[in-house]
Amino acid sequence: MNHTQWKYHVSEIGLQLFGASAFDRIREELDKRGALGWELVTVAHNSNNSSTWLYFKKPA
Repeated sequence: MNHTQWKYHVSEIGLQLFGASAFDRIREELDKRGALGWELVTVAHNSNNSSTWLYFKKPA
């Protein structure tokens, strides 16, 4: 049986009034983490503070 050990990372994309849109910042984070070998597991959005959390994993 294969028991893969995982590392996890959470990126928070918060509300910004100036600069790149949230969509562009999420895409940049996905590209950045993907290039480093991270796999996106799930996404959560908090409507109270307009933050989006990206949950990643990769083999340890």
